[in-house]
Amino acid sequence: QPHLVESGGGSVQAGGSLNLTCAGSGFLFAGYCMGWYRQTPGRDREEVAHITSSGSRTTDIDSVKGRFTISKDNAKSILYLSMDNLKPEDTGVYYCTAGVSFSRNRCQSLAYWGQGTQVTVSS
Repeated sequence: QPHLVESGGGSVQAGGSLNLTCAGSGFLFAGYCMGWYRQTPGRDREEVAHITSSGSRTTDIDSVKGRFTISKDNAKSILYLSMDNLKPEDTGVYYCTAGVSFSRNRCQSLAYWGQGTQVTVSS
């Protein structure tokens, strides 16, 4: 049974850091386009960053560029999101996703989602 499990969320003050982890199981992790989405108050769910099966990675939201870094370990089937200099507007639920394909600079055909992990940044 395919599974994605996020961890590492929490509460921090503005300027702090968090490292999110997503453990995948039950599917060929290395063959998928892996991504992080977030749901922030008042906004639609949006893709934060993605990393393709070949390892090409992109941060998709301008406001997090230079602060967030996506990476993965195929051998361990783990996806990471390193978040530095966090801001209150980064508050939300962060989801790990696995997409079957990649096009238009986004992971597509999202097959699996994690349950989400809450990130809260206070000013």
